[in-house]
Amino acid sequence: MHKSMRWMLASVLLLMASPSVAQGWPDRPIKFISSQAAGGGTDIIGRVVADRLSARLGQPVLFENRPGGGNVIGTQAAARSAPDGNTFFFASAAALVTDPYTFKSLPYDPMKDFAVISRIAEVTFMVLAHPDVPAKNLPELAAYAKANPDKLAVATDGPRRFSGMIAAWISKLGGMPIAYVPYTNMTQGIQDVIAGRVQLMILAVPAAKGHLAAGKMKALAVTSLARLPEFPDVMAVAESFPGFDFPAGGCWRRPSARPTPSSRVSTARWTS
Repeated sequence: MHKSMRWMLASVLLLMASPSVAQGWPDRPIKFISSQAAGGGTDIIGRVVADRLSARLGQPVLFENRPGGGNVIGTQAAARSAPDGNTFFFASAAALVTDPYTFKSLPYDPMKDFAVISRIAEVTFMVLAHPDVPAKNLPELAAYAKANPDKLAVATDGPRRFSGMIAAWISKLGGMPIAYVPYTNMTQGIQDVIAGRVQLMILAVPAAKGHLAAGKMKALAVTSLARLPEFPDVMAVAESFPGFDFPAGGCWRRPSARPTPSSRVSTARWTS
């Protein structure tokens, strides 16, 4: 089990010992709302949490994907849901940390409209390539890109999303001439990389594992500061570009009633 996943499950078990559980909660099904599409890292981790909680609490834990609008659709749906203690926003750092800085305005306030419950996991991303790309790591990719400036494109979910940010940052640091192909649905992006129509993409490790195991993609680098024990042969981006570190935090939140000065949560932000 991945280190971050162990930490995630420990957080969930700690929550199970809270006084709210002893007082008879929950007495009906629970719902998680996610602003991410099915199949991504947030979705995979969220469904693991939902399954574990359902078994532990004896109530169904439903996981609802509400993707679109750069996280806005799902986050807004969660913010407007009843603060009943049974509806939770399985949030990503993108929805509540970076979006306030990359959008001119949002129809919700991450600080006022949610109350933090628990941090769940920190997810590392992978730089992936189609198996036919003649590179095993980022230095080899940079050399190939410079020698073949029209040969490489990377699938992203947009310039303001994590995959787009990572791709742009690495491309700039390495001086790599790589075209960007944005997708509103990253499932299509994955299919295009597998088919060889696009050569590169960025995925969270939980979402990348299956494609690596099937030999449909290969890993060139991880965005953590050091190599992952699970993938010791995959270089960290920081080995090529010192100081590079791009994890994504996940958080489990419930909708909050409009706060009063005494109820406002002042520690709801985290960095990623």
